[in-house]
Amino acid sequence: MSGQPAMKRLLRSRLATKIVGAGVAFFIWFVFRTGRWQRIGDELPHAMLAQGKTFIIAVWHGRIGMMPCCAPDVSSGRVLISHHRDGEIIAQAIRWFGLEPIRGSAGASSKAKDKGGADATRRMMAALEDGKNVLITPDGPRGPRMRASAGIIRLAQMSGVPIFPASYSVRDRRVARSWDRFIVPRPFSHGVFLWGQPMEVPRDADGDGIERARLALERTLNDVTRRADELVGQPAIEPEPLPRATRSA
Repeated sequence: MSGQPAMKRLLRSRLATKIVGAGVAFFIWFVFRTGRWQRIGDELPHAMLAQGKTFIIAVWHGRIGMMPCCAPDVSSGRVLISHHRDGEIIAQAIRWFGLEPIRGSAGASSKAKDKGGADATRRMMAALEDGKNVLITPDGPRGPRMRASAGIIRLAQMSGVPIFPASYSVRDRRVARSWDRFIVPRPFSHGVFLWGQPMEVPRDADGDGIERARLALERTLNDVTRRADELVGQPAIEPEPLPRATRSA
């Protein structure tokens, strides 16, 4: 029993985190290099990059695994990652793909509870102004699954850049029992990266406008994710059911 605390401390050490992060990055690279991948709908993101325009990429938390290989130009990307303990492993992994993490949360809060979230918003705004794209999981870091928070909508409103919904799926995979039903792809499989149409949020949108945009993004991102599953012959993973009071509202 005495060895367990020591093992936990070791796994939380910076060196161990870097090693595990490198292992995760290698796995992503190996799955991508051994698989057959199709990209659909990325013409407009490519065109915007060629014109020097930036955008926000929205991906559900359960589909973030292979997304370092999805972006048209990963060298210009920033990824919002939570301060959760596992977030540091993800942060280490994405650096191997030329991506840089921004630590914080995309959730919109009326309280001043999340100074890290406010700082993350400032850093995302700065990245977008500096010509860097930003990838956000609008249901992260803890759900509810495939339900968008308003934080990403407010970022699009403040920055004036569009949101591209994107997802991926793969034919040979394992679905974790985690809250987000995280997709673990297997090597030597067939997969697809799918981009949806961009969505813009008016600068003068009020509270109702923000909510309409949030719902529209949620629907579109779920449609894109469902379509990606269909293209590889996999059953769709459904969003977490809404509470009864919310459904009837």
